[in-house]
Parts: sequence; C-alpha cells; structure tokens
Amino acid sequence: MPRKRTLIVTCVAGALALAIGVAIPPAHDALRVAAGVAAHHVCSMTFVAGQEPRRTVDELVVPMIGPVAAALLTPHVSRATRAVEVSGPLTVLARASFTPGFGCRLDLPGNTPLTADPTTHRAANDALSQAGIVPASRPALAAALDAVFDEHPDKPVKRVKAVVIVKDGRIVAERYAQGVDEHTPLLSFSVAKSFTNAFLGILARDGAVDMTRPLDAPEWRGPGDPRATITAEDLLRMRSGLAAAEAESAFSPVARMEFLNADMAGFAARMPSKEPPGRTFEYTSADTLLLDRMIGGKVGGGAAGMRAFARRELFDRLGMGDVTMEFDGQGTFVGSTYVYASARDYARFGMLYLDDGVAPDGGRILPEGWVAWSRTSTLGAPYGAGFWTNDGPSELAALRVSAGFPKDGFFASGTMGQRIYIVPSQRLVIVRFGYSAPPEYGIRDDIALIAAAIAE
Repeated sequence: MPRKRTLIVTCVAGALALAIGVAIPPAHDALRVAAGVAAHHVCSMTFVAGQEPRRTVDELVVPMIGPVAAALLTPHVSRATRAVEVSGPLTVLARASFTPGFGCRLDLPGNTPLTADPTTHRAANDALSQAGIVPASRPALAAALDAVFDEHPDKPVKRVKAVVIVKDGRIVAERYAQGVDEHTPLLSFSVAKSFTNAFLGILARDGAVDMTRPLDAPEWRGPGDPRATITAEDLLRMRSGLAAAEAESAFSPVARMEFLNADMAGFAARMPSKEPPGRTFEYTSADTLLLDRMIGGKVGGGAAGMRAFARRELFDRLGMGDVTMEFDGQGTFVGSTYVYASARDYARFGMLYLDDGVAPDGGRILPEGWVAWSRTSTLGAPYGAGFWTNDGPSELAALRVSAGFPKDGFFASGTMGQRIYIVPSQRLVIVRFGYSAPPEYGIRDDIALIAAAIAE
C-alpha cells in the first residue's frame, strides 16, 4: 500500500522550534511545508469541492500535519480573491490561489500565469446518470455498506465520503456522507497516478511515447549520468532508482517538491540516482511528476493544452463531467496527487480499465494489452504500472485475495482511503473515497464490500 502522506513528526519539530523562537532553517522549512499543506488543501476543498474550510482543517489538514503544527497555523480564506493565506506566529507562511478551470496552487516564486477557463461540462447521459442516489437493494450489500461507513469510538476514524458500486455497467448501490452527493468533486490524492497511466496509454496508442525508451530528461544528459537510462516504464512502475523517498516527513524530497517548489518536475529531475533503474520497487511521487512533464511536452500548450488534451481524449469520451486537474507553477499536471471529480466520474474512469481500455462508444482509448500490462506486478511488489494489483507473489496481494478480492483485481489508490477497485472477472467497479486513519485506511471493510458486491 502507499506510504502514509502525513507529515506529523517533523512538522511538530518545526512548530516547537518556531514557538520558542529558535532559528533553525530546516525546522522553519518543515513548518512552511505544513503551511503549504494547509493553504493548498483548504483552497482546493473550498473553491473546487465546495466544502466548509473549518471542516477541511479538522478532517484533512490536522490528520496530515498533526495538532501541534496545526495549532500554530491560521488559515485565512478570502472568498473575494479566492485565495487562502496561512499565517504562523510571526508571519504569513503560505498562500494558495484558485484559478477557474485549474483549481488551486501555491503562490511560489517562479510561478507562470494561468488564464482562467470558466467552461463547465456535464456528465454524459449514460447508465451511471440516474437521477437520485441508488440505495442497496439487498440486505447483505446494505450491511457491508454500513460497515464501510460506520464509526466506532475504539477504532480509527473512517470519515468515508462516498461509495459507488457499479456491476455489469449499472450502479447497484451508492452512499454519501453529509455535505457530499453524486456531483461533489472529491480529491484524488494518488489516484491521480492512474490518470497519468491513462494519458501515457493514449500517447503510446498514437506512437508518441515508447515506454521502453529512456526518458531523456534534459538534466540527465551529462556525460556518464547514471539516470540517463531511466525509461518511462521504470518511472511508471516506481523502479527508477532515484533517491526521492516518499517518507512521513516534512523534510522528505517529495514533501519539499510538492509544497516548496514551483517547478515540481524540475525538482524531481535533480534527485540523484542511488542505484541503477529496474532493481528495486520504491513508491515515490517524484517518478510520476517526471512523466507528467514529459506528457505535457508531448501535448504542448502548457497547462491549457494539457487540460484540452485530457478533455478531448479522455474525459469527454468517457462521459466524465467537470474534472479539475491541478498544475504546478510551470504548468506541469500534478498527476501524482491532484485530480478532483465526482464519485460517479471516478467510476466511469474505472470502467475504462474494466473494459480493457475501450470507450463506451466502442472506440479504443488505451492500446490493446495496456490494461493487462498495467496490472502486472512490478518486481513481485503489489504494484503494477500506476495501479496497485493482486497480481504477483506479494504477501499483501495474497492477503487481499484470501479476504475476497479476486486475483485479477487491481485498484487506483490514494492516501487516507481514496480508491477505485476494478475486478474484470466480476464486471465490478467500486469507488470509495474518504479521510480515513492509518494504518489500514479502511481497506478491510472495503474488501468485505467487494465480496458482498460479488455475491449480489
């Protein structure tokens, strides 16, 4: 499973250092990372998802940065300017701004301008477009849904926001938390990595990308650079060999990449090699950002060009309505972390992989064989190419299968329990999004729900 994306340990150190007036630059950077988390997430959840800022702080920000750091940070939401500033005890530490069509991004030195695009889109009138919410019709499935949502005072919180179950192309059950419905945009976190997979598949279909060729990043063209042999497939399969750990620390390369740098992909490209590619699976969002920069270069037109490409080649063809993709300060899609879509639209995305990359109109979006390749285990890990998988020999995969999640199953997954489960043999897609606590982020209840849906 993906590593936790909480930053509690080192954010606490930074918070305490600032509170007692100790001038420790690394500790100050840790608190700047925490402030960046707060500014970005409150901005996006307010202006993209339409959620109440205080609730976002309590349910999303505090679990990620910890209560000590959160107590020293104060978000200020301006609905007039559609921006969020986060101040510490002495100064403003972070600011994020909303641009229609492009969501939120941190205001950082080096950001290039974005031009607002207020265009809105409606989801297609398809089998997933029922008016009203579809309740579970059978007691066993309803009970499994109850178990996913129910909170228990002696167990980690779940805070499940949405579940949609699609079987044989139709919704058989769905449920939403208070303040969320079938139209509410939901934050993807690392589910976005599976969207990066789709964009690569589209380019591979058209011959614009060869996954087996070196990425040819400009930063790696020096004589004898050991990173020069890293391929697009190495990056998608998280076996690049880059020293870009995704750790539970505000000092980790990925945390600094996401919350202190306008050019996220450029920061990732500067990460040194610690071993040759292809030897070890190590999950890191830095690999994904390098792919997203390459995709944007192939598509052209900066953030607006990437948004138009995604709408034309993927979202419109799947009938997905208003999907927000967020970009870094250089116009690179942050395909490691930031997509916002409704639960039903995430289900439409999952159905593309259920149907072997074929669109509802029968046309092929992804190359033949791409889905099977994507769910094939990487070096025996429970991860394929942009998806977690039950394929391969790993203990985690075996545990999931033994609990009722079939061997051919795979899933897009983001921290705190954002997931799209896909089971081709059962014609089943389950979308489950929420702000659940570690260590399991509710996955046991999810797998029991999968088993119940199969028995439906």
